[in-house]
Amino acid sequence: MQGVAQFLGGVGLFLFGMGLMTTALRELAAGRLRHLLARFTETPLAGVATGAVATAVVQSSSAVTVMTIGFVGAGLVGFSQSLGVLYGANIGTTITGWVVVLVGFKLQLGLAALPLVFVASLMGLLGRGRVERAGRLLAGFALLFIGLEMMQAAMAGLDGRILPGLLAGGGWLARLQLAALGIVLTLLMQSSSAGVALALVLLGSGALGFAEAAALVVGMNVGTTFTGLLAALGGGRAMRMTALANFLFNLATAALAFPLIGLVTPLLHASSLGSDDPTALVLFHTGFNLFGTLVFLPLTGPFAALVERLVPMRRAALAEPLDLRLLADEGAAMDAVQAVADAVARTINTALADALGPRRDLRRLVVLDSRVRPALAELEAYLVQINLPAERTQARERFAALLHQIDHLTRLLARCHEGERISELADDARLTRPARLLSLVLQCDLPVARLARLTTLVDARARRHRRAALLREPDWQVAPGELLRRTDAMRWLERVYDHIERIAHYRTAAKQKS
Repeated sequence: MQGVAQFLGGVGLFLFGMGLMTTALRELAAGRLRHLLARFTETPLAGVATGAVATAVVQSSSAVTVMTIGFVGAGLVGFSQSLGVLYGANIGTTITGWVVVLVGFKLQLGLAALPLVFVASLMGLLGRGRVERAGRLLAGFALLFIGLEMMQAAMAGLDGRILPGLLAGGGWLARLQLAALGIVLTLLMQSSSAGVALALVLLGSGALGFAEAAALVVGMNVGTTFTGLLAALGGGRAMRMTALANFLFNLATAALAFPLIGLVTPLLHASSLGSDDPTALVLFHTGFNLFGTLVFLPLTGPFAALVERLVPMRRAALAEPLDLRLLADEGAAMDAVQAVADAVARTINTALADALGPRRDLRRLVVLDSRVRPALAELEAYLVQINLPAERTQARERFAALLHQIDHLTRLLARCHEGERISELADDARLTRPARLLSLVLQCDLPVARLARLTTLVDARARRHRRAALLREPDWQVAPGELLRRTDAMRWLERVYDHIERIAHYRTAAKQKS
């Protein structure tokens, strides 16, 4: 029982040290790392080098992967560019294994690291800024080796009692079970580097054979991708594609490596680097990640295309009628565009009517952009794909009418963000009546001719209002600031009427050409 407690304590210290070190490194290098990822990813090969260096710097492939997914979502890095970074992150994460083997196992720094904890604590308590972060980095580094030595000491008495059920059968079934265990361990520890260190300890103590430890590491390589999948949940399509690509790449690399375990074992041990089991395991870890990168690098284009097909674009709720299969019939495709344009117009009109009405309900106006803008973006993308022959004059005129509608809907949506104008219309007694009239108009499907007459009347009223306001201004009957707010509000009202009339006009024109 004491050995188990010591082993678990060693794992805990190693994880805690890894977390401290990774966080401190990320904070110290955050600005440079972002610049590195955003700039040096023009080609897949450059992305591989960037991902490997970035992961080696921050000692966390999960951190680099999540950062890359975020950059893709923000549009700073293209999806195809991100694939190289993901390949490289898998190579960079193997650096921790080399540090553990060459420094932790060979030099036995556990005792020597204790004074470093004291120095690191002083830096953390007394230092500020970079000194304090450097102290946390040093503390994490020291705890890493203290935890590693505790695990090694504990395993001296536990080597015969670790995973007996899995190893009893031996063969490929046991290796598959160990690979599954590696996935679970990485999910629990949230660090493949810590998982590899654990595998090295188990291998060094004799609790696992080389083939079983290799299977465990292969599973850990897959388990580390779940952090990225979680980070992409609810994100945009580009983010979800990046996370899925990372998972598929690691899964395929594991599938390539798993059957080779028995074949490469004698080759690794025969090499000068892999003369002992722990070094051979780290060499295997680096080797199969390099092998996976070399296989996928020339296939980056087709791989990106496959992932794009696997992650379909989510339609905005208002854009559901935009079915790509309708593009074969331009008339049906334009019918779908008109249906979406009508839905967008109704949504905007309802939100504005509520905001300008007697209740002054702004709730729909607040969420309007998130509902309407994605639908307008999908409308524009869909219209580009409609192919109209030059001789189809009537269809081209209908297409132009649809474009005019979308243009006015986009500008009307922009007017909805001018909250000061809307508030002024509701607060000023002279402007309340035309605002209420607009609210009623927005709730009715008026004929185009009547909308045109209303727009003309509102234009004339707006001119009279501005002229009357400006005549009062020299006598200081109205403060200059208030005068400007009133005239701006009236101009807003005038332009909204114009957009509504133009949308109705082009809607009628499009239907006449259908």
